[in-house]
Amino acid sequence: MVDNNSNTYVTIELPVQWGDMDAAKHVNNTIYLRWIESARIEMFLKMQKGEFEFKKIVPILAWQDCKYIFPITFPDNVVIKLDIIELLEDRVLCEGKIYSKRHERIAAISKSLLMAYDMQELKKHPFPETWRKSFIDFYGESILK
Repeated sequence: MVDNNSNTYVTIELPVQWGDMDAAKHVNNTIYLRWIESARIEMFLKMQKGEFEFKKIVPILAWQDCKYIFPITFPDNVVIKLDIIELLEDRVLCEGKIYSKRHERIAAISKSLLMAYDMQELKKHPFPETWRKSFIDFYGESILK
């Protein structure tokens, strides 16, 4: 069953495509990572107030894992929920959950670590204050670690 927690930072719904399936007749594992990526794009849009143009400082994916719980097949729609579970000075830890609407159950959980990167200096950078503010305004001070 889909968790209807209203405190989720981003929720998106995507259709499963026939071409997402592999020879094992279920959605290929790499597609789950793409779905989480789509939720992160929505997160970037939200924290940038609808703009996706990053200039000097950009968010980069530093690490990601995924626990596959239930195989998804076509036809189905997936609901992806993405939350911030830890906000540090120079990085943020995200947790994404993928739900099958057809089967009304969780299909995967992914964690990812995002960092701010300075494209001119070519090195990591502290998280910009506007990004931090977006998360703190949503979750409150308890998100700070």
